[in-house]
Amino acid sequence: MPLRLKVASKSDKGLVRPGNEDHLHLDQHNHVFAVCDGMGGHQAGEVASLLAGEILHRSFNQFSEQLLNDSALNIDVPIPATGGLLLRSIRLANRAIHRKASGDTNFAGMGTTIVALAFESDHLTVAHVGDSRAYRLDEREITPLTSDHSWLNEIQKSQQISIEEASSIVGKNIITRALGVREWVEVDYRAFKVKPGDTFFLCSDGLCGYADDDEIARVAVRHHDNVDALVENLIQLALDRGAPDNVTVVAVQVLEVNPTGLPQCETQTLLQESDTTLAAEDRWLEKYESTPLPDNSSGKKPNKVFLLGIFAAFAVISVLIIVFGQGK
Repeated sequence: MPLRLKVASKSDKGLVRPGNEDHLHLDQHNHVFAVCDGMGGHQAGEVASLLAGEILHRSFNQFSEQLLNDSALNIDVPIPATGGLLLRSIRLANRAIHRKASGDTNFAGMGTTIVALAFESDHLTVAHVGDSRAYRLDEREITPLTSDHSWLNEIQKSQQISIEEASSIVGKNIITRALGVREWVEVDYRAFKVKPGDTFFLCSDGLCGYADDDEIARVAVRHHDNVDALVENLIQLALDRGAPDNVTVVAVQVLEVNPTGLPQCETQTLLQESDTTLAAEDRWLEKYESTPLPDNSSGKKPNKVFLLGIFAAFAVISVLIIVFGQGK
Protein backbone atom coordinates (compact mmCIF):
# COMPACT_ATOMS: atom_id res chain seq x y z
CA MET A 1 0.00 0.00 0.00
CA PRO A 2 1.66 3.27 -1.07
CA LEU A 3 1.93 6.32 1.16
CA ARG A 4 -0.88 8.75 0.37
CA LEU A 5 -1.29 12.25 1.81
CA LYS A 6 -3.68 15.17 1.51
CA VAL A 7 -2.03 18.58 1.62
CA ALA A 8 -3.26 22.16 1.90
CA SER A 9 -1.21 25.34 2.22
CA LYS A 10 -1.32 29.11 2.11
CA SER A 11 1.02 32.05 2.60
CA ASP A 12 -0.08 35.64 3.23
CA LYS A 13 2.09 38.74 3.51
CA GLY A 14 -0.12 40.00 6.33
CA LEU A 15 -1.50 43.46 6.87
CA VAL A 16 1.67 45.41 7.65
CA ARG A 17 4.71 44.06 5.76
CA PRO A 18 5.16 45.31 2.17
CA GLY A 19 6.36 41.91 0.92
CA ASN A 20 6.43 38.25 1.87
CA GLU A 21 9.72 36.80 3.11
CA ASP A 22 8.17 33.43 3.98
CA HIS A 23 8.72 30.56 1.58
CA LEU A 24 6.46 27.52 1.31
CA HIS A 25 8.12 24.34 0.01
CA LEU A 26 5.77 21.63 -1.25
CA ASP A 27 7.27 18.48 -2.78
CA GLN A 28 4.40 16.05 -2.99
CA HIS A 29 6.38 13.63 -5.17
CA ASN A 30 8.93 13.07 -2.39
CA HIS A 31 6.49 13.81 0.47
CA VAL A 32 8.59 16.69 1.82
CA PHE A 33 7.08 19.94 3.08
CA ALA A 34 8.70 22.97 4.70
CA VAL A 35 8.03 26.50 5.90
CA CYS A 36 10.92 28.99 5.84
CA ASP A 37 10.69 32.44 7.44
CA GLY A 38 13.37 34.74 6.03
CA MET A 39 15.10 37.57 7.85
CA GLY A 40 17.26 40.44 6.62
CA GLY A 41 16.72 43.87 5.14
CA HIS A 42 16.15 44.86 1.49
CA GLN A 43 14.41 41.59 0.60
CA ALA A 44 17.43 39.58 1.79
CA GLY A 45 15.12 37.47 3.94
CA GLU A 46 13.13 36.55 0.87
CA VAL A 47 16.35 35.53 -0.87
CA ALA A 48 17.40 33.36 2.07
CA SER A 49 14.09 31.53 2.44
CA LEU A 50 13.80 30.98 -1.31
CA LEU A 51 17.37 29.66 -1.49
CA ALA A 52 16.60 27.18 1.29
CA GLY A 53 13.62 25.93 -0.71
CA GLU A 54 15.70 25.64 -3.89
CA ILE A 55 18.34 23.55 -2.11
CA LEU A 56 15.65 21.22 -0.77
CA HIS A 57 14.16 20.86 -4.23
CA ARG A 58 17.45 20.07 -5.94
CA SER A 59 18.62 17.72 -3.21
CA PHE A 60 15.51 15.56 -3.47
CA ASN A 61 14.91 15.82 -7.21
CA GLN A 62 18.40 15.85 -8.72
CA PHE A 63 20.98 14.51 -6.27
CA SER A 64 19.18 12.35 -3.71
CA GLU A 65 21.01 9.07 -4.30
CA GLN A 66 24.45 10.70 -4.57
CA LEU A 67 23.94 12.71 -1.39
CA LEU A 68 22.86 9.66 0.58
CA ASN A 69 25.87 7.69 -0.68
CA ASP A 70 28.46 10.38 0.07
CA SER A 71 30.30 9.15 3.17
CA ALA A 72 31.63 12.66 3.84
CA LEU A 73 28.05 13.76 4.51
CA ASN A 74 27.21 10.76 6.70
CA ILE A 75 25.10 11.75 9.70
CA ASP A 76 24.69 8.27 11.27
CA VAL A 77 21.29 8.83 12.88
CA PRO A 78 18.47 6.25 13.23
CA ILE A 79 15.89 7.79 10.91
CA PRO A 80 14.45 6.82 7.50
CA ALA A 81 16.47 7.65 4.38
CA THR A 82 14.10 10.49 3.45
CA GLY A 83 14.71 12.03 6.88
CA GLY A 84 18.45 11.61 6.48
CA LEU A 85 18.33 13.36 3.13
CA LEU A 86 16.28 16.16 4.70
CA LEU A 87 18.96 16.74 7.36
CA ARG A 88 21.72 16.80 4.74
CA SER A 89 19.65 19.25 2.68
CA ILE A 90 19.12 21.60 5.62
CA ARG A 91 22.87 21.64 6.26
CA LEU A 92 23.50 22.40 2.59
CA ALA A 93 20.90 25.17 2.67
CA ASN A 94 22.63 26.73 5.66
CA ARG A 95 25.97 26.59 3.89
CA ALA A 96 24.53 28.05 0.67
CA ILE A 97 22.86 30.98 2.45
CA HIS A 98 25.98 31.71 4.51
CA ARG A 99 28.17 31.68 1.39
CA LYS A 100 25.83 34.06 -0.44
CA ALA A 101 25.58 36.40 2.55
CA SER A 102 29.36 36.42 3.00
CA GLY A 103 30.03 37.08 -0.68
CA ASP A 104 27.61 39.96 -1.29
CA THR A 105 27.18 42.94 1.05
CA ASN A 106 23.59 43.33 -0.15
CA PHE A 107 22.79 40.06 1.61
CA ALA A 108 25.02 40.41 4.68
CA GLY A 109 23.31 39.10 7.80
CA MET A 110 20.47 37.37 6.01
CA GLY A 111 19.07 34.07 7.23
CA THR A 112 15.93 32.00 7.53
CA THR A 113 14.20 29.63 9.89
CA ILE A 114 13.06 26.26 8.61
CA VAL A 115 10.63 23.64 9.86
CA ALA A 116 10.09 20.58 7.68
CA LEU A 117 8.24 17.27 7.45
CA ALA A 118 9.56 14.27 5.49
CA PHE A 119 7.22 11.28 5.18
CA GLU A 120 8.39 7.78 4.25
CA SER A 121 6.22 4.62 4.37
CA ASP A 122 4.70 4.84 7.87
CA HIS A 123 7.24 7.26 9.36
CA LEU A 124 7.54 11.01 9.68
CA THR A 125 10.77 12.93 10.26
CA VAL A 126 10.43 16.43 11.68
CA ALA A 127 13.41 18.79 11.47
CA HIS A 128 13.72 22.45 12.39
CA VAL A 129 16.00 25.40 12.98
CA GLY A 130 14.57 28.61 14.46
CA ASP A 131 11.08 29.46 15.71
CA SER A 132 8.79 28.25 12.93
CA ARG A 133 6.79 25.37 14.37
CA ALA A 134 5.31 21.92 13.73
CA TYR A 135 2.22 20.55 15.46
CA ARG A 136 0.32 17.28 15.56
CA LEU A 137 -3.48 17.66 15.56
CA ASP A 138 -6.34 15.40 16.61
CA GLU A 139 -10.00 15.96 17.45
CA ARG A 140 -9.16 17.14 20.98
CA GLU A 141 -5.86 19.03 21.00
CA ILE A 142 -2.67 20.11 19.27
CA THR A 143 0.71 18.74 20.32
CA PRO A 144 3.89 20.78 19.63
CA LEU A 145 6.53 18.75 17.80
CA THR A 146 9.23 21.43 17.94
CA SER A 147 10.72 23.71 20.58
CA ASP A 148 11.59 27.26 19.51
CA HIS A 149 15.25 28.18 19.12
CA SER A 150 14.64 31.61 20.60
CA TRP A 151 15.97 33.71 23.42
CA LEU A 152 12.52 33.77 24.97
CA ASN A 153 12.35 29.98 25.07
CA GLU A 154 15.89 29.69 26.42
CA ILE A 155 15.11 32.18 29.20
CA GLN A 156 11.98 30.24 30.12
CA LYS A 157 13.83 26.93 30.30
CA SER A 158 16.96 28.15 32.07
CA GLN A 159 15.35 30.47 34.61
CA GLN A 160 12.04 28.61 35.02
CA ILE A 161 9.92 31.73 34.70
CA SER A 162 6.37 31.97 33.42
CA ILE A 163 5.38 32.74 29.85
CA GLU A 164 3.91 36.06 31.01
CA GLU A 165 7.17 37.06 32.73
CA ALA A 166 9.31 35.96 29.80
CA SER A 167 7.08 37.79 27.33
CA SER A 168 7.76 41.10 29.07
CA ILE A 169 11.50 40.86 28.51
CA VAL A 170 13.01 43.17 25.89
CA GLY A 171 14.49 41.25 22.99
CA LYS A 172 12.23 38.26 23.46
CA ASN A 173 11.83 37.84 19.67
CA ILE A 174 15.52 37.16 19.08
CA ILE A 175 16.11 33.67 17.68
CA THR A 176 19.16 31.69 18.72
CA ARG A 177 19.42 29.50 15.61
CA ALA A 178 18.77 30.20 11.95
CA LEU A 179 20.05 29.03 8.58
CA GLY A 180 22.82 31.19 7.15
CA VAL A 181 24.06 33.08 10.19
CA ARG A 182 27.02 30.73 10.73
CA GLU A 183 28.96 28.48 8.38
CA TRP A 184 27.68 25.47 10.34
CA VAL A 185 24.29 24.67 11.83
CA GLU A 186 22.72 22.51 14.53
CA VAL A 187 19.40 20.89 13.55
CA ASP A 188 16.79 19.40 15.88
CA TYR A 189 15.04 16.31 14.52
CA ARG A 190 12.81 13.42 15.52
CA ALA A 191 11.15 10.47 13.75
CA PHE A 192 8.04 8.50 14.65
CA LYS A 193 5.33 6.28 13.21
CA VAL A 194 2.18 7.73 11.63
CA LYS A 195 -1.16 6.17 10.80
CA PRO A 196 -4.11 7.00 8.54
CA GLY A 197 -6.06 9.94 9.93
CA ASP A 198 -3.05 11.66 11.53
CA THR A 199 -2.88 15.38 10.75
CA PHE A 200 0.12 17.72 11.06
CA PHE A 201 0.64 21.38 10.36
CA LEU A 202 3.57 23.76 10.06
CA CYS A 203 3.50 27.52 10.56
CA SER A 204 5.77 30.55 10.58
CA ASP A 205 5.79 32.82 13.62
CA GLY A 206 3.37 35.10 11.83
CA LEU A 207 0.82 32.76 13.43
CA CYS A 208 2.43 31.30 16.56
CA GLY A 209 4.12 34.58 17.45
CA TYR A 210 0.77 36.34 17.87
CA ALA A 211 -1.52 33.55 19.08
CA ASP A 212 -0.67 31.08 21.83
CA ASP A 213 -1.14 27.32 21.59
CA ASP A 214 -4.52 27.40 23.31
CA GLU A 215 -5.84 29.96 20.82
CA ILE A 216 -4.40 28.03 17.88
CA ALA A 217 -5.89 24.81 19.26
CA ARG A 218 -9.39 26.27 19.54
CA VAL A 219 -9.34 27.02 15.81
CA ALA A 220 -7.44 23.92 14.69
CA VAL A 221 -9.49 21.31 16.55
CA ARG A 222 -12.69 22.49 14.84
CA HIS A 223 -11.13 21.60 11.49
CA HIS A 224 -9.01 18.55 12.40
CA ASP A 225 -10.54 16.48 9.58
CA ASN A 226 -10.39 19.13 6.82
CA VAL A 227 -6.92 20.41 5.96
CA ASP A 228 -8.23 23.06 3.55
CA ALA A 229 -10.45 24.61 6.21
CA LEU A 230 -7.68 24.19 8.78
CA VAL A 231 -5.23 26.26 6.75
CA GLU A 232 -7.75 28.95 5.83
CA ASN A 233 -8.91 29.43 9.41
CA LEU A 234 -5.41 29.52 10.89
CA ILE A 235 -4.42 32.19 8.38
CA GLN A 236 -7.60 34.07 9.27
CA LEU A 237 -6.68 33.87 12.96
CA ALA A 238 -3.43 35.70 12.19
CA LEU A 239 -5.27 38.28 10.08
CA ASP A 240 -7.77 38.83 12.89
CA ARG A 241 -4.81 39.63 15.15
CA GLY A 242 -3.69 42.35 12.76
CA ALA A 243 -1.16 40.14 10.93
CA PRO A 244 1.89 42.34 11.62
CA ASP A 245 4.12 39.67 10.06
CA ASN A 246 3.97 37.33 7.06
CA VAL A 247 2.07 34.16 7.91
CA THR A 248 2.38 30.73 6.30
CA VAL A 249 0.66 27.45 7.11
CA VAL A 250 0.85 24.00 5.53
CA ALA A 251 -1.27 21.08 6.73
CA VAL A 252 -0.82 17.39 5.88
CA GLN A 253 -3.27 14.58 6.57
CA VAL A 254 -2.14 10.95 6.30
CA LEU A 255 -4.58 8.89 4.20
CA GLU A 256 -2.67 5.62 3.66
CA VAL A 257 0.68 4.26 4.85
CA ASN A 258 3.00 1.38 4.03
CA PRO A 259 3.71 -0.47 7.31
CA THR A 260 7.41 -1.02 8.10
CA GLY A 261 9.68 -1.92 10.96
CA LEU A 262 11.60 1.35 10.87
CA PRO A 263 12.71 2.61 14.31
CA GLN A 264 11.38 5.68 16.08
CA CYS A 265 13.65 8.44 17.35
CA GLU A 266 12.94 10.98 20.09
CA THR A 267 14.02 14.60 19.64
CA GLN A 268 17.76 14.93 19.18
CA THR A 269 20.15 17.58 17.90
CA LEU A 270 22.33 17.00 14.87
CA LEU A 271 25.47 18.83 15.96
CA GLN A 272 27.53 21.20 13.82
CA GLU A 273 29.52 19.79 10.93
CA SER A 274 33.19 18.88 11.07
CA ASP A 275 35.69 20.64 8.80
CA THR A 276 35.65 17.57 6.54
CA THR A 277 31.87 17.72 6.19
CA LEU A 278 31.92 21.48 5.56
CA ALA A 279 34.45 20.96 2.76
CA ALA A 280 32.24 18.25 1.26
CA GLU A 281 29.22 20.58 1.44
CA ASP A 282 31.19 23.24 -0.43
CA ARG A 283 31.98 20.74 -3.17
CA TRP A 284 28.30 19.82 -3.42
CA LEU A 285 27.23 23.46 -3.66
CA GLU A 286 29.71 23.98 -6.49
CA LYS A 287 28.13 20.98 -8.21
CA TYR A 288 24.66 22.49 -7.71
CA GLU A 289 25.84 25.77 -9.20
CA SER A 290 27.41 24.08 -12.25
CA THR A 291 24.49 21.71 -12.94
CA PRO A 292 21.52 23.14 -14.85
CA LEU A 293 18.10 22.96 -13.27
CA PRO A 294 15.79 20.28 -14.72
CA ASP A 295 14.12 21.41 -17.94
CA ASN A 296 10.48 21.87 -16.99
CA SER A 297 9.56 23.42 -20.31
CA SER A 298 9.21 20.11 -22.16
CA GLY A 299 5.65 19.74 -21.01
CA LYS A 300 4.72 22.98 -22.71
CA LYS A 301 6.16 22.15 -26.13
CA PRO A 302 3.34 19.86 -27.28
CA ASN A 303 0.88 22.65 -26.61
CA LYS A 304 2.88 25.03 -28.79
CA VAL A 305 3.14 22.44 -31.57
CA PHE A 306 -0.55 21.76 -31.31
CA LEU A 307 -1.38 25.46 -31.60
CA LEU A 308 0.97 25.87 -34.57
CA GLY A 309 -0.66 22.87 -36.24
CA ILE A 310 -4.11 24.40 -35.81
CA PHE A 311 -2.85 27.70 -37.17
CA ALA A 312 -1.29 25.99 -40.23
CA ALA A 313 -4.45 23.99 -40.93
CA PHE A 314 -6.51 27.14 -40.63
CA ALA A 315 -4.19 28.92 -43.09
CA VAL A 316 -4.44 26.08 -45.63
CA ILE A 317 -8.23 26.02 -45.39
CA SER A 318 -8.33 29.80 -45.87
CA VAL A 319 -6.19 29.56 -49.02
CA LEU A 320 -8.37 26.79 -50.44
CA ILE A 321 -11.51 28.81 -49.80
CA ILE A 322 -9.99 31.80 -51.59
CA VAL A 323 -8.82 29.68 -54.55
CA PHE A 324 -12.12 27.89 -55.04
CA GLY A 325 -13.97 31.11 -54.50
CA GLN A 326 -12.04 32.73 -57.34
CA GLY A 327 -12.70 29.71 -59.55
CA LYS A 328 -16.45 30.33 -59.27
